[in-house]
Amino acid sequence: MSAKRIERIEKTLARVAREQGLAQERLRRWVSFLALCGVLERAIHEGVIDRYYLKGGVAMELRFAGAARTTKDFDLGLEGDRTKRIGALESVLKLGFDEFTFRLKPQIHQMELADTVRVEVAVQYRTRAWQTVEVDLGPAEAGEVDLVEPAVTGLVEMGLTITSPVRCLGINEQVAQKLHACTAPHADGRARDILDILLIDMLGKLDYVRTRLAAERIFHERGTHTFPPSFELPTTWRAELEGLARELGYPSTSAHEIEAKFRTVLAAIAAVPSG
Repeated sequence: MSAKRIERIEKTLARVAREQGLAQERLRRWVSFLALCGVLERAIHEGVIDRYYLKGGVAMELRFAGAARTTKDFDLGLEGDRTKRIGALESVLKLGFDEFTFRLKPQIHQMELADTVRVEVAVQYRTRAWQTVEVDLGPAEAGEVDLVEPAVTGLVEMGLTITSPVRCLGINEQVAQKLHACTAPHADGRARDILDILLIDMLGKLDYVRTRLAAERIFHERGTHTFPPSFELPTTWRAELEGLARELGYPSTSAHEIEAKFRTVLAAIAAVPSG
């Protein structure tokens, strides 16, 4: 690949980001995320893995694009224990996708409590280093997986291949997991889950009945607290919630209003008859 071609790609990224009103780094990550989706889909079709799904912030971004908060991590569910997941990912990455190649870096961070391992994947476009992405490899335990048409923009305008559909944790199950996380006894750092849940509800994508069923199962399996949970907004979350809400253009930007809306959604889910 010529130096001029490399330069054109970078200029195209800058131009498209400007035209789409996106930060260049966010568009760059979207390219990386969908390239990784592409190689995962290829691995499914070639029988290298049987199952995968995206979760966390990357699933939110691919579903809702700019309406979702920005994430830097690629949260991925794969089958097997942590050692098997790393081996499976390494086999997947060797396949490549379109004009992208991937390399698993040697650094590994074990996240024991979450049964997750964090690795770094170097993404290369043709002969150019494109980006390094942190991948969190968690267990593939979901009962429901959605096929999602990515809502992110900019890749077509860059002349790049878009992988579609991609496999994401079922949205009602994702909400149930977020409900569990942000109401758990030790929920430090989970303020963002509240806005994620409110976004899904605001966009009319939240099925209260299916979310209730998923929540009952998840709360029972994890055994930290019961459903429906009690909830008091921690004082330390208020500034973070208000900052995120302003950044994302939410209709409510005061912590008091956000808490009230969250309580309303939680009550609506809890009001669904059990089982």
